[in-house]
Amino acid sequence: MTADAPRLFMFKSGANDQLFGFASDHTGSKLPEKFGPWSSIGVIRGDQRPPHGLKRDAIEDGIAQNGFQLWRKKDAAAKSA
Repeated sequence: MTADAPRLFMFKSGANDQLFGFASDHTGSKLPEKFGPWSSIGVIRGDQRPPHGLKRDAIEDGIAQNGFQLWRKKDAAAKSA
């Protein structure tokens, strides 16, 4: 992690409360419309780690390839079953 790494903007899907996305712009303009509307929930600076142990390199690769990177929260009920 370096301070010159790009900022990662975090979003939450309005269509699925377990779905989240990362984008390189503060509007999330490239996030898939079918899972919208998208709500901004934060930003990760270049010197910060992404949440939940997600790997910054994988997020940045997804954004470079697709314009966004999605991730899903694991269902708490499924974890305890």
